[in-house]
Amino acid sequence: MPSSEQTPLLHSILPQHIHPDGESGRSGFNPRHFLSVSWRSGSNAAKYVNLLAIFVPVAIILHWATPHHPLLIFGFSYVAMVPVANLLGFAGQEFARKMPKVSGILIETAFGSIVEIILFLILIAKHKSSTGSSEHGNLIPVIQAAILGSILTNLLLCLGACFFVGGLRQASQKFHALISEVGTGLLCVAGFGLLIPSAYYSALKGSAVPVKSGHHEFTEEVLQHNVLRISQVTSILLMIAFGIFIWYNARSQNSIFDEVLEADEHRDLDHADDLAKPKFTFTECIIALVIALALVTLLAVFLVERIEDVVESGVPDQFLGLILLPLVEKAAEHLTAIDEAWDGQINFALFHCIGPSIQTALFNAPLVVIVGWIMGKDMDLNFEIFMVVLLVLSIVVVGNFLRDGESNYLEGALLMIIYVIIAVAAWYYPNPDVATSNGVESIH
Repeated sequence: MPSSEQTPLLHSILPQHIHPDGESGRSGFNPRHFLSVSWRSGSNAAKYVNLLAIFVPVAIILHWATPHHPLLIFGFSYVAMVPVANLLGFAGQEFARKMPKVSGILIETAFGSIVEIILFLILIAKHKSSTGSSEHGNLIPVIQAAILGSILTNLLLCLGACFFVGGLRQASQKFHALISEVGTGLLCVAGFGLLIPSAYYSALKGSAVPVKSGHHEFTEEVLQHNVLRISQVTSILLMIAFGIFIWYNARSQNSIFDEVLEADEHRDLDHADDLAKPKFTFTECIIALVIALALVTLLAVFLVERIEDVVESGVPDQFLGLILLPLVEKAAEHLTAIDEAWDGQINFALFHCIGPSIQTALFNAPLVVIVGWIMGKDMDLNFEIFMVVLLVLSIVVVGNFLRDGESNYLEGALLMIIYVIIAVAAWYYPNPDVATSNGVESIH
């Protein structure tokens, strides 16, 4: 076995040798080159997204100058999040290109999920009440919807768009069974882990009594406490599973994954053009990441502060969490995946659709539960039955589409149509203060 297969890919943050695809030919920081490379971005679609950068200073000005116009601030901050997330994703992509293939794409996926992690953490920090809707400061339903919404957006909208766009350029695209099998297997495990607390609650809520009258009665309070503890323990175990997933990709199977992704690069229809484009230096990558992280955090705070006003204006909690927030936090990552599918790199596109879903289920969602535990806020994984059904059916549908090892535009169109149907249903789903299928209000 070659010695390269014995070398761990994530042994250091900076590689000993920069991968040729990421070599910039420069060093240090050059403002003109920095702005030029930032504008070019990763693809033509992502480049035009940068035109929305004007919304960033406008959103900041509106926040301080017109605090009495919350919907306007939310709208501008929402749009401004897209180019900032694009910069963060592109800087992560530039950094990843300097790394070996598998470790690079894992790092790129991690950077793409930072927006989601920041948003989740700000939401749990702003959570105030355990009852009612987000109008009353109860942001747990929004966080729970955003967790599953992020997974559904990747599996249905992003993957569907990749299949559709790739199918328009090539009649069908074949992907490696290794990526689809590992991905769908992990999604099933992640979905199972996330839904256990909900299943436990649904099975026992009919047996719980409102008020304790004896020594050993199973009350609503005991049930809620048990669900919270199950969620916390499950979160720890899911994060351990994520660590094993990273270790598996980084060491045990690096030669297999490298071979698959290297072969995908040779099928890239504009690989020569990508290599010829100017690139960030390491210093410029770090500067871009710092700027993007600061702006993402600022805009996320603006968004979360206005959620109550948005819900009061008539936007349902479920639609906000399931559709609106995942769309903006994943926009840049989706553009990257769709561009890869268009260029014939369907394995890379699959990695960018399934990878973030796995990270959301195995790391991001458990992380917000653990942070809530530390902060003394009862964040659990007791999802609405509506969302539980959506997640299970989505994993089943995507698994069936991946089983044959190839994709076409028909499958892509069907996945996107399913996503639109879910968005319509989410719009008409009542807020937690009106009805709930898996909450305290549903027990009598």
